[in-house]
Amino acid sequence: MKIRAAQPDDFDVIWPLLRDVFRAGDTYAVDPAISKAEAHAYWMTQARATYVVETDAGIVGTYYIKTNQPGGGAHICNCGYIVSPAARGQGIAAALCAHSQDEARLLGYQAMQFNFVLASNTGAVRLWHRLGFATVGKIPDAFTHPRLGLVDAFVMHKRLLG
Repeated sequence: MKIRAAQPDDFDVIWPLLRDVFRAGDTYAVDPAISKAEAHAYWMTQARATYVVETDAGIVGTYYIKTNQPGGGAHICNCGYIVSPAARGQGIAAALCAHSQDEARLLGYQAMQFNFVLASNTGAVRLWHRLGFATVGKIPDAFTHPRLGLVDAFVMHKRLLG
């Protein structure tokens, strides 16, 4: 497994990963009908940095880092992660999260915050807790899940320094 900075021409491989997750509408608060151009802006352009993970199967995952809030909140970053369904269960999401924390420190961030982790995404919640994130808030009925109806969202946080 190799994690590296995404290059502009990687987006043609990243797009199907994003498209399928966004279209499912059950983990990201993104319009399921998002266009390729809009997804490019969201994942590549608006991010401070974007990375991919490659295995023998090619690019199987990606993540971005961006500043969570401007001004006085700019010391905290936010990340989003996507792993190909075929590559799940192989520790790739954990490796991406560990890598993102190292990169965030290099970029000068003092903490990482996930603003909207769906309670129904139990695998992600479990992984983020295992990797040291604390649930610091709950937003009741924050997301209309396509199968489950209204589900809560968590705000999760981890200090990166000290």
